Amino acid sequence: MANSRPFSPAATPYPSGRTRLRAVDRDEVVPPPAADVPGPLVDLLPPGSTWLPAPAHTLPTLPGRPPMVGYLVLVPVDQHPPAPAPAPGGVTEAGPVRIDSHERTAEVDGRFLELTYLEFELLAHLVAHPHRVHTRDQLVTTVWGYGHVGDGRTVDVHVARLRRKLGAEHRQTIRTIRRVGYKYVP
Repeated sequence: MANSRPFSPAATPYPSGRTRLRAVDRDEVVPPPAADVPGPLVDLLPPGSTWLPAPAHTLPTLPGRPPMVGYLVLVPVDQHPPAPAPAPGGVTEAGPVRIDSHERTAEVDGRFLELTYLEFELLAHLVAHPHRVHTRDQLVTTVWGYGHVGDGRTVDVHVARLRRKLGAEHRQTIRTIRRVGYKYVP
């Protein structure tokens, strides 16, 4: 590989501890995934975990862009991955909706909503990322977790219930993006 460039991390850490993936150029050299290789990616892993290349069909592709590289992180059963840092105060507000993750309450224009566990998680995720389009698969993975067996219709049903509970004047805050998924618009 005469034209190969040195490796720069495919995942760059944010101050909150989360990471963001970036595309890897065709001529870029990526080190093999081994837990004993020192580097910025390995430092993000919990102790005792290993990582493997993710199957290509599970990664998003962008037209005209090089393919992305992703990894699956395997954590031993007796360990749990670190939980994401909660928002300061645990309160997220976007438009008429207010989410308190510590109290696990949601309210719209001061009116408390009676939500199931998954409805709350779905609404909290959408409100935390306003104006961002989420595919049904992303929502299933993020809200329901990898162990969920189901299809995109599960998301559709939960969104319909959320819209009903938000009320007629706020149901349009969760927008349907045809053939893609949903986004929250405050």
